[in-house]
Amino acid sequence: MAAQIHPSAIIEPGAQIGDGCTIGPFCIVGAEVVLEDRVILKSHVVVTGQTRVGEETVIFPFACIGEIPQDLKFRGETSRLEIGKRNRIREHVTMNPGTEGGGGLTKVGDDGLFMAGCHIAHDAIIGDRVIVVNQSAIAGHCQLGDDVIVGGLSGVHQWVRIGQGAIIGAVTMVTADVIPYGLVQAPRGELDGLNLVGLKRRGVPRSEISALRAALKMLAEGEGAFQDRVRALGASNDSEYVRQIVDFVTGASDRSFLTPH
Repeated sequence: MAAQIHPSAIIEPGAQIGDGCTIGPFCIVGAEVVLEDRVILKSHVVVTGQTRVGEETVIFPFACIGEIPQDLKFRGETSRLEIGKRNRIREHVTMNPGTEGGGGLTKVGDDGLFMAGCHIAHDAIIGDRVIVVNQSAIAGHCQLGDDVIVGGLSGVHQWVRIGQGAIIGAVTMVTADVIPYGLVQAPRGELDGLNLVGLKRRGVPRSEISALRAALKMLAEGEGAFQDRVRALGASNDSEYVRQIVDFVTGASDRSFLTPH
């Protein structure tokens, strides 16, 4: 099926427009952009740079996707932005490509919801089914695992990793790594438990939730430094979900960790 392109839209020579795309009034699509099949640009959307947008993604008015990074070290080097399938990118969202210092790639997974006014900075790696709520900002070089939720008006500091299934409460500043399935809230983010609602919604067995509860208690109350407690946890537990926490904490990181009280 041929793409539907409004007469007022500007499609620069070289842009690749997939079958069944809809490009609304006053949109601008740059010369190096690839829109896969059935992408929808509502109106007044800018997609530029070396940007690929996955099939069935919908981008709402006044979003700016693929414009150069907000990084003073950027000198015009080649960099990319890759957006997966079936994302919903709402009004005034900004997503920037990578930089030379970060590997040159910003990547967004599938089935995400990026609500009005949120920002995805250069070199961020965002998993599948991620929700970033209104006016929240994900800084450069951050990594968000699958199924992460970031509440409204929150900020995630550069280089921070947020593990799979974690949830960040509204109006929270996250300055350290967050373990998988963690619950973080308070103005200066604190690890305040587990994302129990998210775990139950995903159908995680009660036995695994109990194992996660016990693991969090051990991390809070066990002896030794946090890393020592994590290693001890890995040696004494065979839960798949607890193993994700152990692997996350013992993996490479440029930040410290939010630790349970």
